[in-house]
Amino acid sequence: MARMAGKMALITGAAQGLGAAISHMLAKEGAKVTLTDINAQGAADTAAAINAEFGADTAFSFAHDVTDETRWQEVLQAGHDAMGGLNVLVNNAGIGTIGSVEDETYDAFRKVQAVDVDSIFLGCKYAMPLMRDHGLGSIINISSIAGIIASHNYVSYNAAKAAVRHMSKSIALHGAKTGGKIRCNSVHPTFINTPILDGVKAMFGEEEGLAKLARQVPLGRVGDPEDIAYAVLYLASDESKFVTGAELKVDGGISAM
Repeated sequence: MARMAGKMALITGAAQGLGAAISHMLAKEGAKVTLTDINAQGAADTAAAINAEFGADTAFSFAHDVTDETRWQEVLQAGHDAMGGLNVLVNNAGIGTIGSVEDETYDAFRKVQAVDVDSIFLGCKYAMPLMRDHGLGSIINISSIAGIIASHNYVSYNAAKAAVRHMSKSIALHGAKTGGKIRCNSVHPTFINTPILDGVKAMFGEEEGLAKLARQVPLGRVGDPEDIAYAVLYLASDESKFVTGAELKVDGGISAM
């Protein structure tokens, strides 16, 4: 299949987890992909695996601190040049902390906002001018179900992911108003079996940790990285050319409760 034929995508936080799964999925469907991550070696290893499976010059990688404005401009231009263009941006890089408004430190709060929110502002700001020359464009911002449903001890993460949700709608309206060639949508996962759950597995053991999380999900399981990758694939492809400003919940039904 080639649902992404002719697409050139840059994915942040692509060294592992969701970013790696998304990169692999888009490449599998015919896209060229640029993987960025502060873990430069991890991104390079993932890109090499993609090239081994789908052919040389399918994937490229760059070291990338997503809170650095100058580095955003450099990486976007480098990815654009390597792929021969840019028409998909997946803002996946993110972090989270556990803490209530009284327990959380201000430094931790600001760090989460910088990685999870500021990075999306910077990525979209500098990607959109590059994207307009390469056909229909799509921006997918990975938020979280935590951007819709709050918890008492995720104050930084709740605030950040809610900001991603609403900022995505503003970016979508801007894209529509400035020629309509670039769409923007957000994706809202619940618990996905990636390294972000390692802390829970270490605390309770892998089997019980995943079971504990699964009991909170109406469908009765933790999600797989491919569940999110397929959602991104739809939004990145022209199959969703009339979808913008939307929030796609991939949450096993949690938000329906």
